[in-house]
Amino acid sequence: MKQYRFIIVGSGWRSLYYVRIAKALSSKLKLEAMLCRSNEKAEMISNTHHIPTSTSIEECMFLKPDFVVVAIDKSHIAEVSMEWLEKGFPVLCETPAALDLETLNKLWKMHTKGHKLIVAEQYTHYPINIARKKILDRKLISDPDYLYLSLAHEYHGISLMRSFLDLDIDTPFSISGQSFLFPTVETLSRYEHFTDGKIASKKRDLALFTFGNNKVCLYDFDSEQYRSPIRNDSYKIQGSNGEILNDTLTYLNNNETVKDSIIIKSHFADNDDTNPNLNHYEVIDQISYKDEILYSSPFTDCELSSDETAIAMMLLEMGEYVSGGKEPYPLSEALQDAYMAILLRQALKDNKKVISEKMIWQNN
Repeated sequence: MKQYRFIIVGSGWRSLYYVRIAKALSSKLKLEAMLCRSNEKAEMISNTHHIPTSTSIEECMFLKPDFVVVAIDKSHIAEVSMEWLEKGFPVLCETPAALDLETLNKLWKMHTKGHKLIVAEQYTHYPINIARKKILDRKLISDPDYLYLSLAHEYHGISLMRSFLDLDIDTPFSISGQSFLFPTVETLSRYEHFTDGKIASKKRDLALFTFGNNKVCLYDFDSEQYRSPIRNDSYKIQGSNGEILNDTLTYLNNNETVKDSIIIKSHFADNDDTNPNLNHYEVIDQISYKDEILYSSPFTDCELSSDETAIAMMLLEMGEYVSGGKEPYPLSEALQDAYMAILLRQALKDNKKVISEKMIWQNN
């Protein structure tokens, strides 16, 4: 298998995921350099993580990587991605594609001119979501028409919504929503574990997505949900013949009710990372339903979390894409997910219904 060479633009929390993955999959991925904004940060990253760093765009360009990963703050992702595209490099950028419609249109116009941009929307690549999608594709509950989704926020959640409900980018929709504040014990941030029992106001977003093909999604996301051990994910999808509720499948088969669970085999890994989110985590080995294996880890020789596994898959798919393979997450879908997220934020902010319009990346 070819080893794909890449550089990382950005040196923050998210960029280090790509560093860990490159080290774990060194036979498949080679990190040529991380581009940092200051000499101090470059030296610190190099000494701490033992990777090549640079503060020179020209030096990174001279390395001639197969592609560039842009992992910076979301307000600048699109701008920096377009700069590297204009330099002639394929780009895998962090989410979202952009935060406003004007920039989404610019990205699409660059795509039509041959520039290669893939957005690293990883949630459909999570092991459990791969398994869920395979179950849905078997049509045991028939075609799904209702989804309760409390798994991920905004564009992440929307990508799952479209996948689970089998929605193409041309499906018109409307959104009604409202945000609430609830007292919640602080437990875990991106960097720290809190044990003092402090209570703070945390936001919960509720929204109703209604689609033109008579499918509906109730979106529910708590701002503490990604990390808090007292805020669990939840998922329910229904079709005329049954439902999946938190990975328990119930459906009719020859007028007999069948009830079985998706079985997850996993183990926990530990390391000496000081970040409480990273030093003890679950590794998914296999997911099955009855006698069918829905997912087996493609990276059995290393310990990757679900998030890292998903990003690793996207890195390898990006490598295949720039080598002449298919577009792994078509830009039209990434732009549609980002557009839907823009309208979601608008609906939540104004507390009123918003209605979609035809976009330039949709089919005629």
